Amino acid sequence: MDIHNKVEILLAEDSQHDAELTIRELKKHKMANNLVHVKDGEEALNFIFGRGAYISRKDRIHFPKVILLDIQMPKVNGIEVLRQIKEDPRTRSIPVVILTSSKEHPDVKACYELGANSYIVKPVNFEGFAESIRNLGFYWLLLNQSPE
Repeated sequence: MDIHNKVEILLAEDSQHDAELTIRELKKHKMANNLVHVKDGEEALNFIFGRGAYISRKDRIHFPKVILLDIQMPKVNGIEVLRQIKEDPRTRSIPVVILTSSKEHPDVKACYELGANSYIVKPVNFEGFAESIRNLGFYWLLLNQSPE
């Protein structure tokens, strides 16, 4: 994908299986045309803030319509990614949906305190997972009104 096109979804997910299921469900409902998948927190931050492999001549920050963020990722965990997104005035209004397997109360609390817009625990079965992704896509891409 050409990153100069307007990215609608940034999917930060280290599990290839979960990423493939998410992308497949979004594509099935024509909501994955402008999606970028990154595999760890460092790559997510590099993409958002236009660093490393994502340096762009047109602009340095990429503003996806929504970020789907796992919190249990290598290099930089999702909670730290969320903290950096929400601390920066240029990116704090980007909706961040935590999509994780962690039901731990400290994780839920930390994410909301840092400004997460939603916290969703991944369902174990495929049908539940597919329905969750479909509902996420419909809400954040079609119904939600972004400030931009």
